[in-house]
Amino acid sequence: MIPVLQAQQSPYGILPFMVIFLVVWYFLLIRPQRTQARKRREMLDGLKRGDRVVTVGGLHATIADIKDDMLALDLTPNIRVKADRSAVSYVRSKAEKAEE
Repeated sequence: MIPVLQAQQSPYGILPFMVIFLVVWYFLLIRPQRTQARKRREMLDGLKRGDRVVTVGGLHATIADIKDDMLALDLTPNIRVKADRSAVSYVRSKAEKAEE
């Protein structure tokens, strides 16, 4: 038999591939998720009376009152429900500012 020489590979040979993998992972997964979370947080913080919203349950309502994390939502003129601020999925239309 002929002895086969095995080349010793440096443990640092895989390091560039790991760095590239982590950079791609960051730009494809982590960064977009942070951006989406920031936009949602800004949307929830910007809610005000009169905004027409859609909840995660699909209810279309108008914000009647805001207290901390609780919203009073008008579904119709005679029906008012309470919901958590995080239950708002998106804002359909913003309340018009009162002209001074």
